[in-house]
Amino acid sequence: MNVQAIIEKKLAEHIDCAFLLVENESFRHAVPANSETHFKVTVVSDDFSGKLLIARHRLINGLLSEQLAGPVHALAMHTYTTEQWEKKGNVAPTSADCMGGGK
Repeated sequence: MNVQAIIEKKLAEHIDCAFLLVENESFRHAVPANSETHFKVTVVSDDFSGKLLIARHRLINGLLSEQLAGPVHALAMHTYTTEQWEKKGNVAPTSADCMGGGK
């Protein structure tokens, strides 16, 4: 199973997601082709109701601790309740291209 699939599986198994999108953004960085090192996750769940942003991120970091200790170098997280997601027009921010490394 590839890293992206593992991330999707772990998040879906432990969070009641109304929407889940895991994007491999490694191509935006100075890494070899087909790398799985940089990801963006967008998670919409009412499990986040009443939780501060830091608590949401800690939850995800905890679920993905094995991947963050190994192949994943960077993880951008966008976490919303259903109401917050609707107010944002069901769109997460776009990631910028990497300006470091060999680019």
